[in-house]
Amino acid sequence: MIPKVDKVLEWPAVRALLERHARPLVLKALRVVLDELRAAALKGTLAKDAFGEAELVASLTRELEKLQAPSLRRVINGSGIVIHTNLGRSILPEPARQALNNIAFCYSNLEFDLAAGERGSRYSHVESLICELTGAEAAIVVNNNAAAVLLALTALANGREAVVSRGELVEIGGSFRIPDVMRLSGVTLKEVGTTNRTHAKDYRGAVTTETALFLKVHCSNFAVVGFTAEVGAADLVSLGAECGVPVLADMGSGNLVDFAGKLPCDEPTVQEFVRAGVDVITFSGDKLLGGPQAGIIVGKKAFIEPMKKHQLLRALRMDKLTLASLEATLGLYRDELVALREIPTLRMLTIPYSELAERARRLARQLRRRIPAAVTLALVEGFSQAGGGTLPLLNLPTLLIEVRREGLSPNDIEAALRGFCVPVIGRISKGGFLLDPRTLLEGDLADLAAALTSLA
Repeated sequence: MIPKVDKVLEWPAVRALLERHARPLVLKALRVVLDELRAAALKGTLAKDAFGEAELVASLTRELEKLQAPSLRRVINGSGIVIHTNLGRSILPEPARQALNNIAFCYSNLEFDLAAGERGSRYSHVESLICELTGAEAAIVVNNNAAAVLLALTALANGREAVVSRGELVEIGGSFRIPDVMRLSGVTLKEVGTTNRTHAKDYRGAVTTETALFLKVHCSNFAVVGFTAEVGAADLVSLGAECGVPVLADMGSGNLVDFAGKLPCDEPTVQEFVRAGVDVITFSGDKLLGGPQAGIIVGKKAFIEPMKKHQLLRALRMDKLTLASLEATLGLYRDELVALREIPTLRMLTIPYSELAERARRLARQLRRRIPAAVTLALVEGFSQAGGGTLPLLNLPTLLIEVRREGLSPNDIEAALRGFCVPVIGRISKGGFLLDPRTLLEGDLADLAAALTSLA
């Protein structure tokens, strides 16, 4: 007989729980436990001792812990995807931790000009630094790059036309599409060219008195190869000057570091677009930049200033914690070598294979000493990826750790590690469950060993 709620609430162990937890929370947990017992009874899978006081209180305690656990939790990223959108994209550099500690738990001069003793602008905390790093005349920041594109289009082209190559009408994660955000901003989309080839004459032929700007979208999350042609930023700027049309470039991921000699790919930098004369450039803060989620807009002052006064900006504005961590991250870019060393995203992407392989061997040795013999580890060659809609053709050689447990399939291992108290996220490939040391952190070892031990 399943006990009634009021009966269970009189048990001494449950009264003790009521002294430590809010009564509504205990009642909620208790109802969940009792509902599970009823469901098991109907299925005929109920254990004989399930109604015992000790067993029921233990179940109630576990349910209380589950209800009070935060939904947003730390996970161990062993997937090898550096900018993993589902796992929070870029990890912040250490200086951002101190910046957050300094700002989060006290008052700040967020919108107070200390020199003048009057109201100031929250954007002033990062604008000069962004301009210093990119060479742009002016800058503004919003809460993500989609917001940056929306603000720029609305402020500069609302009610008019924007000309864009058909091959650049991209969709990114979450079904965000360039044509949709253009419509939302009140801008009429004017497609030119074809999926694989667009020429300067296509843009020129589309210009009318209603043309507000040329829009260039960097295809950062896919690549078109083969018989292709596109109009580069510098050429589009020249064409824009000839036609009297400004150029807005959405760089997507955004990149402040020259990766030549560091990565086997060619990714343009924001600085290159600024030097090419692009009027307005938008990019993300939490992808290749390696900072918090943010949309950064840089360009010529004549185009940025209207955005600072636009009513939409208030709905898209950044909070103090994001500003603090963004400023701390950007400060590292004053010295490129420091940025490559201290910003986790850049460090993970550019680590030499020899160093990564040694890390894999060392980690495997450390784990073997901590886990049961029933769980075995093997080293296999493989590839890591940038992720986050960034560098789609980039495959970085890595040495992977394959986890095996007799009687468990790779899917079983994946599910068990994902369900551990500190979830471990890996990947299944070529019939094995794999962990990539590229994205494993120094502080992950103890929790990773505990998770692997739980497989035994």
